[in-house]
Amino acid sequence: MIENHWQLQDAKNKFSNLVEIVQKKGPQIVTKHGKEAVVVISINEYNRLIKPKTTLVEFFKNSPLAKEGVECSRNKEMPRDISL
Repeated sequence: MIENHWQLQDAKNKFSNLVEIVQKKGPQIVTKHGKEAVVVISINEYNRLIKPKTTLVEFFKNSPLAKEGVECSRNKEMPRDISL
Protein backbone atom coordinates (compact mmCIF):
# COMPACT_ATOMS: atom_id res chain seq x y z
CA MET A 1 0.00 0.00 0.00
CA ILE A 2 1.33 3.43 -0.97
CA GLU A 3 1.47 5.76 2.04
CA ASN A 4 -1.81 7.56 1.32
CA HIS A 5 -3.54 4.84 -0.73
CA TRP A 6 -5.98 2.33 0.71
CA GLN A 7 -7.59 -0.65 -0.96
CA LEU A 8 -11.37 -0.47 -0.60
CA GLN A 9 -11.52 -3.58 1.58
CA ASP A 10 -8.86 -2.17 3.95
CA ALA A 11 -10.62 1.20 4.07
CA LYS A 12 -13.89 -0.52 5.05
CA ASN A 13 -12.26 -2.72 7.67
CA LYS A 14 -10.19 0.09 9.19
CA PHE A 15 -12.48 3.06 8.66
CA SER A 16 -11.88 4.56 12.12
CA ASN A 17 -8.14 4.36 11.50
CA LEU A 18 -8.61 5.93 8.05
CA VAL A 19 -10.55 8.85 9.56
CA GLU A 20 -7.82 9.47 12.16
CA ILE A 21 -5.11 9.45 9.50
CA VAL A 22 -7.11 11.86 7.31
CA GLN A 23 -7.40 14.26 10.25
CA LYS A 24 -3.69 14.02 11.09
CA LYS A 25 -1.96 13.60 7.72
CA GLY A 26 -4.42 14.87 5.14
CA PRO A 27 -6.35 13.39 2.22
CA GLN A 28 -6.26 9.65 1.62
CA ILE A 29 -7.00 7.86 -1.65
CA VAL A 30 -9.13 4.71 -1.76
CA THR A 31 -8.65 2.35 -4.69
CA LYS A 32 -11.16 -0.07 -6.17
CA HIS A 33 -9.91 -2.89 -8.40
CA GLY A 34 -6.48 -1.26 -8.41
CA LYS A 35 -7.73 2.11 -9.70
CA GLU A 36 -8.07 5.31 -7.69
CA ALA A 37 -11.78 5.67 -6.88
CA VAL A 38 -12.31 8.29 -4.17
CA VAL A 39 -10.47 10.68 -1.90
CA VAL A 40 -11.33 10.93 1.79
CA ILE A 41 -10.78 14.44 3.19
CA SER A 42 -11.39 16.14 6.52
CA ILE A 43 -14.40 18.38 7.05
CA ASN A 44 -12.04 21.36 7.40
CA GLU A 45 -10.51 20.64 4.00
CA TYR A 46 -13.95 20.14 2.47
CA ASN A 47 -15.21 23.45 3.87
CA ARG A 48 -12.10 25.21 2.55
CA LEU A 49 -12.68 23.77 -0.92
CA ILE A 50 -16.36 24.73 -1.15
CA LYS A 51 -16.02 28.21 0.33
CA PRO A 52 -16.68 30.85 -2.32
CA LYS A 53 -13.60 32.80 -3.34
CA THR A 54 -15.52 36.08 -3.23
CA THR A 55 -18.67 37.37 -1.58
CA LEU A 56 -21.84 37.80 -3.59
CA VAL A 57 -21.43 41.58 -3.48
CA GLU A 58 -17.86 41.34 -4.83
CA PHE A 59 -19.07 38.97 -7.53
CA PHE A 60 -21.64 41.49 -8.77
CA LYS A 61 -19.21 44.40 -8.51
CA ASN A 62 -16.71 42.52 -10.69
CA SER A 63 -19.35 41.41 -13.18
CA PRO A 64 -19.09 42.69 -16.76
CA LEU A 65 -22.61 44.08 -16.27
CA ALA A 66 -21.53 46.25 -13.33
CA LYS A 67 -20.85 49.17 -15.68
CA GLU A 68 -24.22 48.86 -17.43
CA GLY A 69 -26.03 51.06 -14.93
CA VAL A 70 -28.21 48.37 -13.40
CA GLU A 71 -30.10 49.86 -10.45
CA CYS A 72 -29.55 47.77 -7.33
CA SER A 73 -31.13 49.95 -4.67
CA ARG A 74 -34.09 48.79 -2.64
CA ASN A 75 -37.48 50.48 -2.79
CA LYS A 76 -38.14 52.01 0.66
CA GLU A 77 -41.90 52.41 0.16
CA MET A 78 -44.37 50.33 2.15
CA PRO A 79 -45.64 47.24 0.34
CA ARG A 80 -49.01 47.41 -1.35
CA ASP A 81 -52.12 46.20 0.44
CA ILE A 82 -53.64 42.95 -0.73
CA SER A 83 -56.96 41.36 0.10
CA LEU A 84 -57.04 37.78 1.20
